[in-house]
Amino acid sequence: MSHLNNYVADILTPVWNLLTLSPFLTPIFQMDQNDLLAEERQGEVLDRPVDALHEGRKKIYVESYGCQMNFSDSEIVVSILEEKGFNTTPDYHLADVVLINTCAIRDNAEQRVRNRLQEFRAVKKKNPELVIGVLGCMAERLKAKLLEEEKLVDLVAGPDAYRTLPALLQEVESGRKAVNVILSTEETYDDITPVRLDSNGVTAFISIMRGCDNMCSFCVVPFTRGRERSRDPQTIVQEAKDLFAKGYREVTLLGQNVDSYLWAGGGPKKDIIKSGKDAINFAGLLEMVAKVNPDLRIRFSTSHPKDITEDVLHTMAAHENICNYIHLPVQSGNSRILEKMNRGYTREWYMDRVEMIRRIIPDIAISTDVICGFCSEEEADHQETLSMMEWAAFDFAYMFKYSERPGTLAERKYSDDVTESLKTKRLEQVIELQQRMSLESNEKDIGKVFRVLVEGVSKRSQEHLYGRNDQNKVMIFPKGNLVRGQYVHVRADRCTAATLMGEVVEHA
Repeated sequence: MSHLNNYVADILTPVWNLLTLSPFLTPIFQMDQNDLLAEERQGEVLDRPVDALHEGRKKIYVESYGCQMNFSDSEIVVSILEEKGFNTTPDYHLADVVLINTCAIRDNAEQRVRNRLQEFRAVKKKNPELVIGVLGCMAERLKAKLLEEEKLVDLVAGPDAYRTLPALLQEVESGRKAVNVILSTEETYDDITPVRLDSNGVTAFISIMRGCDNMCSFCVVPFTRGRERSRDPQTIVQEAKDLFAKGYREVTLLGQNVDSYLWAGGGPKKDIIKSGKDAINFAGLLEMVAKVNPDLRIRFSTSHPKDITEDVLHTMAAHENICNYIHLPVQSGNSRILEKMNRGYTREWYMDRVEMIRRIIPDIAISTDVICGFCSEEEADHQETLSMMEWAAFDFAYMFKYSERPGTLAERKYSDDVTESLKTKRLEQVIELQQRMSLESNEKDIGKVFRVLVEGVSKRSQEHLYGRNDQNKVMIFPKGNLVRGQYVHVRADRCTAATLMGEVVEHA
């Protein structure tokens, strides 16, 4: 167990999990660990082959940390800069511009970014013309330190400032430091087609909204990404159509809280509600995307327990191409702790939501987030979290120790009074329980046949492929003559806590 805990703490901790956005990364108990490493995407380089006709263009190196929203943003950044004459490179030693898209959710993530910036600065000493920039969630909070005090970067741009990157780069070229961390109430980048980098050509992410209004006490997102605003649904549908035409067969709709999606001509959600205008909600958007093509599979993340509605569930049940999987972060099983977290629901409310989901979609898979050792958490509170997990029988989960973040309500108002050793002990118990439940969940699938989208070659064996079923469980199966992007039926005949393995069969 200690080895597993080290794996979680060292590899998964930097992931953007405490924002209930974590399902964009594969949970440790869902996936074969060799394949898991490919999905982690911590410090992943966004790259594609350089066009021979454009070899003389300036080169950018982009490295991203955190949640899938960051990787989606990096694809927008590359799209903007390619329009201005840049190409990407996988080698930062060859780059004219190095950009690192950051995650500020946990201290571990920030330290990784700082260490990486020191490496880039060493390269800059040999190549003074190299421009180093920080993007994303660390931008606003640490702009002064990064630019002036520690002198680690030349450029800082927040999540809503990516359109200004060409101008910021020109400012740096003129000999000045450049910064834009202004948050917008309108920016959604809905007119920009993301450059699909490091893509398997089969699955893609579509950002449907930005920002968050929930103000959970442990979370910095409202301060680093601004308030909630939704994209024009027609641009989302068109993006899905374009992806399908290019051979993609699965899209995941991204948002801090997708159930809060609301569109009535643009602007913040609170203004739409005040106006009383007829609006398209998430259930409506989900149906619009599902109707693009029955062979385009739809996923989404993340749902907030206080906002998920029966309309969304009935829409899922009505369309076979909307996957039967929901990520529903519980964070804690104790109502007092949930109140301190400002989650907006109680233990009983959460249990009612789970019962509603399983009543409408009986064969659904549910995953969750769990925070261990939040402020003032006592042993009885922790035991309620364990009992909640066992009651809900989650298929998989993201589990982390609480990490205090500067500027949050919890940091200002509460004492981080649970010792590190006790947080670790409780996390180990949570992991042990979830590992058992994940194995039990997979064992129940032995003998069942699932429709699986072939996503690629297994990292463990070149003779096997992997893909996910409707419940978002990874399945490994023999390669045969199958190709990426094809739907196949696979009968599960063995499993681990992380993965289902089986054989391709004719659908019964």
